[in-house]
Amino acid sequence: MTILVAGGGIAGLVLGLTLHQLGLPFRVFERVAEPKPLGVGINLQPNAVRELIDLGLEAQLDEIGVRTRQYGFYTKSGREIWVEPRGHAAGYSWPQFSLHRGKLQMLLLEELRQRAGADAVVTGAGVVEFETTDHGATLTLADGRRVEGRVAIAADGIHSAIRRQMVPDEGEPIWNGAIMWRGTSPGRHFLGGDAMFLAGHDSQRFVAYPLTPEDPATGLATINWIAELRVDPARAMAKGDWNRPADKADFLPAFEGWDFGWVDCPGLIRSSGLVYEYPMVDREPLPAWTDGCVTLMGDAAHATYPVGSNGATQAIIDARKLGAAFRDHGVTRDALLAYEAEMRPRAEGILRANRGKGPDAVMQMVEDRCGGVFDDIESIIPRAELAAHAEHYKQLSGFSIDTLNAQPPIIGPMQPVSA
Repeated sequence: MTILVAGGGIAGLVLGLTLHQLGLPFRVFERVAEPKPLGVGINLQPNAVRELIDLGLEAQLDEIGVRTRQYGFYTKSGREIWVEPRGHAAGYSWPQFSLHRGKLQMLLLEELRQRAGADAVVTGAGVVEFETTDHGATLTLADGRRVEGRVAIAADGIHSAIRRQMVPDEGEPIWNGAIMWRGTSPGRHFLGGDAMFLAGHDSQRFVAYPLTPEDPATGLATINWIAELRVDPARAMAKGDWNRPADKADFLPAFEGWDFGWVDCPGLIRSSGLVYEYPMVDREPLPAWTDGCVTLMGDAAHATYPVGSNGATQAIIDARKLGAAFRDHGVTRDALLAYEAEMRPRAEGILRANRGKGPDAVMQMVEDRCGGVFDDIESIIPRAELAAHAEHYKQLSGFSIDTLNAQPPIIGPMQPVSA
């Protein structure tokens, strides 16, 4: 009844930890021979943090990240549109975290190997194709090896080989004409500390948040930032352009005037090390995730724009929901279908909301109504309307405060399930 997991990123590793907690045999197959802490900053919403705490990882999260206290939207000149508390400061029973994606992946990998054994994750073992019936699945690895299991889970990301086999005519992810440049820089916290901000509008915005506390000796923290511009959508975005090192001269001039006093955006860009370029992409929602005894999760299932600080969160929730389905239905195709029936409509709703800019849409609303210039935001958009807009996205994404605080845990008591 082994569960085969293709991909050792955040989704696959949290699934592995969940399956180990449930006493279910599994094996994770990761393409990279030696995983390294690559990537940039991400945010984990309280519904995902709750699940990681249930996995016994709270202390480790505090070692590698920051408990986010505040989240806010601002105009291109730094005027405040909407600011709200986050995590414990907002009344959640669990914190929100800002941290480095690579450090989180390494934490999950180390924990999984410690708990389930070094052979729980097979590296240098990319999955290239699958075979399936209603009662089992076989994965073929890049070196030709074949592994058999009761079910197989595709956690192999936006370029998933398993999804490509399920949907052979889909092609590359869909680019919306925006490019994000991402980096980290030494700097001080802003807006009272442990805060995240987004400034600008649809065609140009800047996002920043700290990944570490301020160092007592230097006063400096590691600040994660994203500079985004909309460019000519006819520009070719070849496969080699994905996640590639970029030249700051390509975008820094557009942000030269974005020193708001409380944060110096061009200063952060200048003081950063290597900068990476990412096209803003997603994929069309699928009518089904499951083929026989194989299903999709995380970005393989529902790659979406990085709007609403919600991508890694949804991958973690997928993993826990899959675990709950195995607990309730056994390691069967029925479990995969139950998981899909619950999570696919939610994921599609988030994907479509993010195409509409999700909670970030308020920045363009203000830009459209007043060019981002006002004395009192109430005269442009009533604060009650801003609050309702923010709450709608939380409800859609599963982290509305009152709802989440009242919900039972996804997994509950960690009892092994029978074959």
